[in-house]
Amino acid sequence: MANIKSVTVVSVPVSDQERAKTFYVNKLGFQLLRDDTSIAGMRWVQVGPRNATTSLTLVNWFDSMPAGSLQGLVLNSDTLEADYAELINKDVEFASPPEKQPYGTEVVFRDPDGNSIVLQQA
Repeated sequence: MANIKSVTVVSVPVSDQERAKTFYVNKLGFQLLRDDTSIAGMRWVQVGPRNATTSLTLVNWFDSMPAGSLQGLVLNSDTLEADYAELINKDVEFASPPEKQPYGTEVVFRDPDGNSIVLQQA
């Protein structure tokens, strides 16, 4: 497997794709990369940070991935304190204020379905 170069897409289990899309695009500032039903019976909603190589697909079709079951998705920030303040102003709920760790500073929040997301500045 030495030829694997990157992670392209991470599936995020959600109950309502439209609500999740609104959260990731309007609150987190992600770019909407794709929103279509070209695959029969499935709506493909893909979002991601601008200019990133990894994106998120907001899925509701995996029985083995109930909405809110994703834990520990880590997003990188060069300006964590400013991002934290901006997200607070957009009514994103955090578990606690940013905390310094040996590897950097991080803060944890949840999306509307309860998926746990870590915002980290190394």
